[in-house]
Amino acid sequence: MNRFVTAERALRTAAPHELLDAARRTLAEQYQADSVELLMADYGLTVLQPVSVLPHTLDPVPVHNSAAGRAFGAQEPFVEPAGDGLVRLHLPVTVRGDRLGVLTVTLRGEEQARRHLGELSEIAEVLAHEVIVAERDTDIYLQARRKDRLTLAAEMQWQLLPGRSCARPEYELGAQLEPAYAIFGDNFDWSATADHLMLYVTNGMGEGIEASLLTNLAINALRNARRAGIPIADQAALADQAIYAHYRGRCYLSVLMFDFELATGRAWVVDAGSPQMLRLRGGTVDRITFDAQLPLGMFEETDYVAQEFRVEPGDRLVFVSDGVYADASPQGEAYGEAALTRAITATRLLPAAEVPRAILRELTGHRGRPVPDDDALVVCLDWHGR
Repeated sequence: MNRFVTAERALRTAAPHELLDAARRTLAEQYQADSVELLMADYGLTVLQPVSVLPHTLDPVPVHNSAAGRAFGAQEPFVEPAGDGLVRLHLPVTVRGDRLGVLTVTLRGEEQARRHLGELSEIAEVLAHEVIVAERDTDIYLQARRKDRLTLAAEMQWQLLPGRSCARPEYELGAQLEPAYAIFGDNFDWSATADHLMLYVTNGMGEGIEASLLTNLAINALRNARRAGIPIADQAALADQAIYAHYRGRCYLSVLMFDFELATGRAWVVDAGSPQMLRLRGGTVDRITFDAQLPLGMFEETDYVAQEFRVEPGDRLVFVSDGVYADASPQGEAYGEAALTRAITATRLLPAAEVPRAILRELTGHRGRPVPDDDALVVCLDWHGR
C-alpha cells in the first residue's frame, strides 16, 4: 500500500505534460517495471495511439485483435506473456465509465505481475483522472487520440461533448459519432445530479463549419437553461429563441430531450425533430414515438410541451440520428428500422459503451463504403434503476 500511495502522489503532483514520465519513474522504482506505455483510444475507436512527444510517434495498436484492445473492450485487466520471463499487464484507463485508453506495464515474472495486478489497476484509474485534469493545460493527450487530422468542424464538435461513455449504478451510457474525423452537425449531451439524468440527442442541419456553429449555439443554449434549473420544456423554448434570434428561421436544429428521474424511471421527453429512439425490452425491439414538435429555431416563440415516459430496469434505449436510419446501400436501400432492429438484437450482450461502435460498423457494411454522406450518431442507454 505504501507503494501505491507513493505512485498516486507522484501522478497527482506531476506537471500535466509529464504524467507518463512520472508513471514510468514511479512504477520502475516501486514495482520494478521494465517499461510503461500509455495508449489513448482514437476518435474513431479503431486504434489505441501511444502517447509520445510529436513529431515522434509509435505504431498504433488495433482495438480489435490485440491484447491491449482486449483490455479496452472488456474493461478488465489482461495479462499477456511477453517472452524472456516478461509479462505485460494491459490495464483500462477509465474515469467513471468514460474509456480513455490502456496503460501497459511490463514486469519480470508472472508471480510478480499477479501480485501487483490490483494495485496497478488502481494506479491506471488514478492516471485516468489525472489525464482528464491535465487536458485543460496540455494538448499531448488530445493529440495522441487522433490518427488523422480532424476537420475544424469536427474539432469544435468533439470539444463540445461531455465524453463518449459514463456509468453509474442506475445506468450506463455510450455514444459515438461518424465520420469521427469529419463530423459537423450531430451531437449529444448529458448531465446527472443525485436524482436526475438529462440527455440530449441532436441532429444538426447543414454542413461544415456552419453546421458546427449551429450545434454549438444550440447545445450551449440548452446547457445555459439547464444550469439555471429550468424544466426541460422551457429549456427547449429558450434554446429555440436563441437559435431563432440568430438565424431568423434560416437554420434550425432537431433534438430529442430526456429528463430521467433516477429513483423511479419516470422521464419527461421533448421530441423536436428527427432523432429516433428504439427500446430493447425482454428480447423485443420496438420503436418508441413521441408527440412531434417543431425543431429548435424554425419559428419565433414556439411553445414546447414535455410528455411522460417510463423506463424499467433491464431496458436498453438506442438513439440514432437520420444519418443512421436514412443511410443508403449502393442499391439505394435505406438502412431503416428493420436493419436497426437486427443490429440492436445482435449487440444485446455488449456493454452500452460498445454498442454504438458495433452498430456503426454494421452501418458501414450496409453502406458499402467507409465514409458516409451524412453524420451518423448512435447513443445507447442501459437502464438499471435503483
